[in-house]
Amino acid sequence: MKNIQKPPPGESAPYTLDYIALVPDDGRVLQHLQDDSQTIKNYLRSLPASKLTTPHKAGEWTVQEVLGHVIDTERIFSYRALRIARNDMTELPGFEQTDYVPYSGANARSLEDLLAEYTTLRAATMTLFNSFDDAAWERIGTASGYPLSVRAALYIVAGHELYHLRSIKENYGS
Repeated sequence: MKNIQKPPPGESAPYTLDYIALVPDDGRVLQHLQDDSQTIKNYLRSLPASKLTTPHKAGEWTVQEVLGHVIDTERIFSYRALRIARNDMTELPGFEQTDYVPYSGANARSLEDLLAEYTTLRAATMTLFNSFDDAAWERIGTASGYPLSVRAALYIVAGHELYHLRSIKENYGS
């Protein structure tokens, strides 16, 4: 797989730096993204069904809602990366994650159904990012009012997922 260096600060919104920091700084982000998907699937399948649709405390998202959020975010950042990679310099709008979750229907779906969607999306994400040439990685557009490079979008997808996996483990046990 391609070696893609971690983006420096300034290629994404300040709030994304915490996500990017969670990804190892070895240029193997695509390999990590592929490997992490299996880790997440194995971990979520290990949880008792009763924990999947019950928030760990009132007002928080459930495990399945978090997975739906990870799926939505990966789609949005992949779309942003596609637009920027193709040199579309149209400013891309933000999205309000808290508005998405109630309409995701994640708790009404089975874990296996959500994981099937996640697996299919991850395959598409990997194919998309593997298709970019060297010049595309450093192209920078604007999303949510901040600069966003194609490589930053990839690192955000990978780190955002790790952030939520860590959170689920903290709340529901390793």
